[in-house]
Amino acid sequence: MSDPGFASLPEPPYYAVIFSSRRSDRDEAGYGAMAQRMVELVSRQPGFLGAESTRGADGFGITVAYFESEEAIRQWRQNAEHTAAREQGRRDWYDHFELRVAKVERAYGWDRAEPL
Repeated sequence: MSDPGFASLPEPPYYAVIFSSRRSDRDEAGYGAMAQRMVELVSRQPGFLGAESTRGADGFGITVAYFESEEAIRQWRQNAEHTAAREQGRRDWYDHFELRVAKVERAYGWDRAEPL
């Protein structure tokens, strides 16, 4: 059974790009539209495996995007539309952000709905 909030991923190894941010209170509509566009765009990016994202009422959020390789991450970073979105994010949408890239060596999970 798959949970819509969790990415369906292959067996490791793969890479995780962890984007932690605190949103500004500027241009909610523009941010929402751009966030949706980035989801559509990255979904077509070769090597993209899936993503998980959450944001609290205080504006703090974390998005983890999964890729099959560091090369796939580089290609996503070089995407012109993604570059423009990053620049606008720095200018308009974020008060602070951190980005981390990690190699996932092991992964496991559990779901109460699945039989033991």
